[in-house]
Amino acid sequence: MSFNLIGYSIFISLMAFIIVVVGKICYRNGNVFVAELIPGHLALCQQINKILLIGYYLVNIGYCAVNLSFWQVISSTPMLVEVIAVKMAGIIIILSALHYLNIFLLTTQVQKLIKQQ
Repeated sequence: MSFNLIGYSIFISLMAFIIVVVGKICYRNGNVFVAELIPGHLALCQQINKILLIGYYLVNIGYCAVNLSFWQVISSTPMLVEVIAVKMAGIIIILSALHYLNIFLLTTQVQKLIKQQ
């Protein structure tokens, strides 16, 4: 079995686990924050949170798929570990940046809407 196939399987397994766990945590805890931004509209907050979760899953699955297409040929075990670590770190950094961007945009846009009313 080639190192690339081993790397693909390890990478996909770890990223699927991370994507699902982080998505569940953000979805479960995100309702509180979205409900605080839009008080009195619990149903709307839950729908916004579901849309954020779906977008999170789609972005991450797409980025992981694109990331797999740019892998180099892996020829040794240390190179396998390095490639998996670098690819996962890149995705996790992008995840955190997108998360904070979502929080920033939701906060500023909702506050702007509240001030208009």
